Amino acid sequence: MELRDYIRILRKGWVLIAALTLVAVGAASAFSILQTPAYSATAMVVVSMQSTGTTSDMVQGNNFTVARVKTYAELAKTPVVLLPVIENVKLDLTAAQLAPHIVASAQLDTSIIDITVTDTDPARAAEIANEVSDSLAAYVPELERSADADAVDTVKVMRVQVATVPTRPVSPNVPLNIALGALVGLALGVGLAVLRETLDTRIRTLRDVAQVSDLPVLGGIVFDPKAPDRPLIVHVDPRSQRAESFRTLRTNLQFLDVGRADRSFVVTSSIGSEGKSTTSANLCIALADAGARVLLVDADLRRPKVAEYMGIEGAVGLTDVLIGRAELSDVIQPWGKSQLYVLPAGHIPPNPSELLGSAGMSHLIAEFNRTFDVVIFDSPPLLPVTDAAILAKNVGGAIVIVAAGRTHKNQLAGAIHALRSVEAPISGIVVTMMPTRGPDSYGYSQYGYGQYGYGNTYGSEPAAPLDPAPLPRRARATS
Repeated sequence: MELRDYIRILRKGWVLIAALTLVAVGAASAFSILQTPAYSATAMVVVSMQSTGTTSDMVQGNNFTVARVKTYAELAKTPVVLLPVIENVKLDLTAAQLAPHIVASAQLDTSIIDITVTDTDPARAAEIANEVSDSLAAYVPELERSADADAVDTVKVMRVQVATVPTRPVSPNVPLNIALGALVGLALGVGLAVLRETLDTRIRTLRDVAQVSDLPVLGGIVFDPKAPDRPLIVHVDPRSQRAESFRTLRTNLQFLDVGRADRSFVVTSSIGSEGKSTTSANLCIALADAGARVLLVDADLRRPKVAEYMGIEGAVGLTDVLIGRAELSDVIQPWGKSQLYVLPAGHIPPNPSELLGSAGMSHLIAEFNRTFDVVIFDSPPLLPVTDAAILAKNVGGAIVIVAAGRTHKNQLAGAIHALRSVEAPISGIVVTMMPTRGPDSYGYSQYGYGQYGYGNTYGSEPAAPLDPAPLPRRARATS
């Protein structure tokens, strides 16, 4: 990942990161409040050695005490030293239970031993520290005494600092606990955010599409929460940002398959509910608004939606023409004031794949290409059924719709593989439901489109019915 990827992850997961940080800080605060305060008291003893006063004896004695002081520090936690302390302080503890509360450490290159005792009672902590120092001072000379009972003690331990009663607890350290809790929560939140992004295989941005395929991305259709209520946004609200994205897609189609004479495309998707039907309808309206003679064909013979979206009668349509029950000029319906025509699906057949791959369908496709400037076929998704792949091979170009935040990368890869397995040409990919805010937003300029007069120059009122005579041959080719 690049730096901007991590920044995008932090922007996307800031709520999770903040929540985990607050939870960790709360947990650290609760732990600090519930924990019993502990106090620490320290006594200090020094180890010395008797000498004759000569320089050599003093050097040898100093070296001896420095070498032995670590051993004496360890003795401070042994039962032979602690049992007298337990008896004097009248503790209801064993030597093994008392030892963890005591820390005896020798200062580096010195003969000084610090004896620190931690206890929930400050006065008792100081008393135990002093008693341990006294017990150690009494035991060490006896340990080092020679066999001669009348001999003078060569090693002497003397307390040089008395442990005083502490006034402030050493634990819990509330500021430190809160800081550690915030750090742990922050690290956990960032880790989970990165892990969630790594494990998330859904396509959210145009860069995600590029990771799956090198096919051209024709554009992104911004998300509109009101899309189910107003699917024909180019007609209903032509000044909206979503309508402008369809006009951008219309412009990009001009650069597709420049060497191909027929300007017909199959619009499909990986799975359902990715916005292919609304994309087909709005794209056709935008094309017709630019002056092209456009035909929208509902080739989804399983769950047709075009007639419902366009507000036309869909009882008779493509299937009726294919089986010879109706004439083409009788079922193609004009829409609006521009040169947009719609061919609904008609009756749902039991064999959609066979009909779309039939010779009759190939004849219709050729007829459409001769008559119209642009032909858009709305077809079923690729992964559940093979209808779109069969149709795309005959039409000569497929536009794959990908819904941001819904389609997974493996689903898009599967759809592309389904088209390539039948050698159907793929014209490009369109990403729908692109967010307009947040780290994955699909940016547009901040111009107000309505201010510059993208007026609604067309309407939804039906034009005069087509003449039953053969459809006129197209006079120009435009996109």
